[in-house]
Amino acid sequence: MSIYAVKTTASQERTVADMLITREEPEIHAALAPDSLTSYVMVEADGTAAINRALEDIPHARSLVSERPSPFSEIEHFLSPKPDVEGIAEGDIVELIAGPFKGEKAQVQRIDEGKDQVTVELYEATVPIPVTVRGDQIRVLDSEER
Repeated sequence: MSIYAVKTTASQERTVADMLITREEPEIHAALAPDSLTSYVMVEADGTAAINRALEDIPHARSLVSERPSPFSEIEHFLSPKPDVEGIAEGDIVELIAGPFKGEKAQVQRIDEGKDQVTVELYEATVPIPVTVRGDQIRVLDSEER
């Protein structure tokens, strides 16, 4: 099995991937449409013949990028999710963008990468209260490292 890149119409990657998988082609095993990769779908298949047959009937699918398979090292970073706390450091000034403290500014006190959580202290609070939130509920405003 090898992985091949398929060129698609922009914003139609997921549609093409879904249509490739629902086709009854035993040689096509999987299709991946990463959010960070525009106009391309990665397809795992035994060879290019099955992919070319499938692409003839799928709207928004353009063509194979290459008859040679893509090396796994080129697509491996698409397969592991990026943690929400990546790029956040202790001391950063953040804004809470969700939850009961939405719109409040705070300073990062502690980061738990395993749980993808950040403990912050609110600026406007008269008594400093540590609040633990998920990494996707904050936006970095100012970083001490930059």
